[in-house]
Amino acid sequence: MKIALLGYGKMGKEIEQVALGRKHEIVLAIDVSNLNALTRENLRQADVAIDFSAPGSAFSNIVACFEAGIPVVCGTTGWLHRIDEVKTMCIQRNQTFFYASNFSLGVNVFFALNRYLAGIMDQLEDYDVWLKEIHHVHKLDAPSGTALSLAGDIIAALGRKNSWELNKASESTSLKISAVREGEVPGTHIITYDSPVDVIEISHSAKSRKGLALGAILAAEFIRERKGVFEMKDMIKLRF
Repeated sequence: MKIALLGYGKMGKEIEQVALGRKHEIVLAIDVSNLNALTRENLRQADVAIDFSAPGSAFSNIVACFEAGIPVVCGTTGWLHRIDEVKTMCIQRNQTFFYASNFSLGVNVFFALNRYLAGIMDQLEDYDVWLKEIHHVHKLDAPSGTALSLAGDIIAALGRKNSWELNKASESTSLKISAVREGEVPGTHIITYDSPVDVIEISHSAKSRKGLALGAILAAEFIRERKGVFEMKDMIKLRF
């Protein structure tokens, strides 16, 4: 499979190594030094594009892929106010789009655990809940896309929470998300349920970016011959 990498920073280079290890070929790698190479003709050299760029670039990169008729996998966060527009465009143009806030297979198992636990905790009103995420100092958006996915699932299941706030919870109905940026931490997410008598906590900690890179490549392999809008749940069949 021939791959175009849109975003060639640390994550893009990790994806490259995993792709080469799975016998794929990188035919285009775009970063800030060669943005003029992001043309329809160059994109058409690829079977699929993988976008791990910057929040300000993701939307235009995806549109460029649609215009070139190239399936696109996107893991960039911080631009999701336009994702419904992208999904509509994808369907209207009969293109292919795969988005995940986190491509790690382990994180997607963690998503399922979070949904299941939140469903149980909806019955136990003595427990308050909050969420903490820790990432490297280079991460531009906060909260992380993964944290927002976790928070959305908690709010959907837990009747006593209807919104989230960053680094505070001004109302009892608000879910606090703490965002910490330190060192080179690949990504840690912790969900805590606290009551007067005990604490229940689940967490996921990435050891490196390799798990994200592998998931992105698996997604690219998954959508190569498909049309439509896809998520990790379409690729990984989880019960919850």
